[in-house]
Amino acid sequence: MIEMSVVGIRMDPPQNDPVLLLRESSGSRYLPIWIGQGEAAAIALRLQGVEPRRPLTHDLIVDLIKGMGRDLTEVRITDLQDGTFYADLVLDGDVTVSARPSDSVAVAVRFEVPIYAEDQVLAEAGLVLPDEDESGGDEPESAPDDEVEKFKEFLDTISADDFKAPDEP
Repeated sequence: MIEMSVVGIRMDPPQNDPVLLLRESSGSRYLPIWIGQGEAAAIALRLQGVEPRRPLTHDLIVDLIKGMGRDLTEVRITDLQDGTFYADLVLDGDVTVSARPSDSVAVAVRFEVPIYAEDQVLAEAGLVLPDEDESGGDEPESAPDDEVEKFKEFLDTISADDFKAPDEP
């Protein structure tokens, strides 16, 4: 398992599909996951510190978990099959609940728990920014804003269709 951090949400032109962008905490790979508008808004609002007047669905999930006397310990992105990512919410007592990665991350940012991705998921879908692997490690790391800008430029050249298997329609 590799720990990931949430970089943010990006809109993928021309369809304006939201992309959840995760980055390897101690590496240079990024994991883009196309998600729905509602989940993108829920993640972005939380990352920006915006408190909605009424609880969102993910806030309700947090309240339910806490109300049952449980705690979320981590989120795991476990698999990628036919272009679809899979994830688990891991509760105390090592209880796992299968969930979409977008919902899992929306809940994780509310609980402020680690997000992990399986090695094979990163091997299959992880991306390294074009300039990042050429530096040789001698230069200081780019500022996070620079990394996000590079990734935004990269996303302008790809779409969700680029991640379909060759025999998929």
